[in-house]
Amino acid sequence: MLFTEPTETEPVSIILGDTRQVLKAIPDDTFQCCVTSPPYWGVRDYGVKGQIGAEPLLPDYVKDLVSIFSEVRRVLKPNGTFWLNIGNTYTSGGRTWRQEDSKNRGRAMSYRPDTPEGLKKKDLIGVAWMLAMACQMDGWYLRNDIIWNKPNCQPESVRDRLTVSHEYLFLMTKSEQYDFDQQAIREQTKDGTGFKNKRTVWNINTEPFLEAHFAVFPRELVRPCILAGSNQGDLILDPFFGSGTVGEVAQELGRRTVGIEMKEDYVKIAKERTNKPQRTLFTLSELKKTKSREPHKLISAAF
Repeated sequence: MLFTEPTETEPVSIILGDTRQVLKAIPDDTFQCCVTSPPYWGVRDYGVKGQIGAEPLLPDYVKDLVSIFSEVRRVLKPNGTFWLNIGNTYTSGGRTWRQEDSKNRGRAMSYRPDTPEGLKKKDLIGVAWMLAMACQMDGWYLRNDIIWNKPNCQPESVRDRLTVSHEYLFLMTKSEQYDFDQQAIREQTKDGTGFKNKRTVWNINTEPFLEAHFAVFPRELVRPCILAGSNQGDLILDPFFGSGTVGEVAQELGRRTVGIEMKEDYVKIAKERTNKPQRTLFTLSELKKTKSREPHKLISAAF
């Protein structure tokens, strides 16, 4: 595969294929920022042969993603950032399938993985932290664990535990020093008189998407990642593109995007979303005329 970067006139490039193979064809140090949410283990059946998340064994799932994200580190610029959204899950308790329900048609599954070795029925698996720590051991700098709190989370009928209303967003970097625009994502103080550094608990509603029959990556979760991790005109990567939220937000913010997706139906949805007229802040040609702004300062990993 011959890789070509998106352009000013076509800022979003969507590649249909297995990200494990596609990433290998991309040159080193290509992207400034990667924002992605891979399929969660044993949570959804996408109906695609070789899909990530359908591995029978949990260690194989973690190994697959660590290998993919190692390639992401290779194609990321030395001063780039990697934002990984991942959620935890529970053991299946011996159930081998799951039917859809009227509120969530994407819930149906033709398979359920066995309870991982060493765990028990009803255990919280903690796969989010398993993956984050495996990535850290593989060479990533783990910089933040961000709690994505969902005020409108899906209700659960459980009686012996709390309803799960959060997921994780991990900030990782390729190097000790990296570009991070703190100013772009600062929060207003409670009294409204000033601004403060953004905190690590983000209250963001989920966003239903009827065409895909499941809740997609919320745009407001993606936005601060792109603002903090890139400049206008930079190239963003999402190796699990899904319905194209990262491309849509990046385009709106004046960035270019490469998305990789193996399910053809989702590629069609993503193309429709990203081909719509976007409210971009600047075009690349305008940016070339306004290069007087100060470049980002490199932030050192102090702790």
